[in-house]
Amino acid sequence: MAHSRSAEKRIRQNEKHRLRNRSDLSRLRTNIKKLRKTVEDKDAQKARQLLPSTTALIDRMVKKGVIHGNTGSRYKSRLAKLVTAAS
Repeated sequence: MAHSRSAEKRIRQNEKHRLRNRSDLSRLRTNIKKLRKTVEDKDAQKARQLLPSTTALIDRMVKKGVIHGNTGSRYKSRLAKLVTAAS
C-alpha cells in the first residue's frame, strides 16, 4: 500500500498506462494475425497492401514503449519474409 500522495498518484498512472498498453498490444496482435491469415489464404495482393500499415503500427508500438525495439524489428522482418515468399 502506498504511503504518500505521490505514490498513490503513481499507482493510478501505472494502471492507466497498463490498460492502454494492453489495448494497443491486442490491436497489434490482431493486425499481425490478419496479415498472416491473408498470406495463409494465398492472397498475395492483399498481403502486400496490409504489410505497410502493419509495419507502421509495429513502429508506433515500439515508439510508445508497448513492445521492445528488437521485438518490433523481429516482427517486421518475419512478416516481410512471409509476404515476399507468398508473392
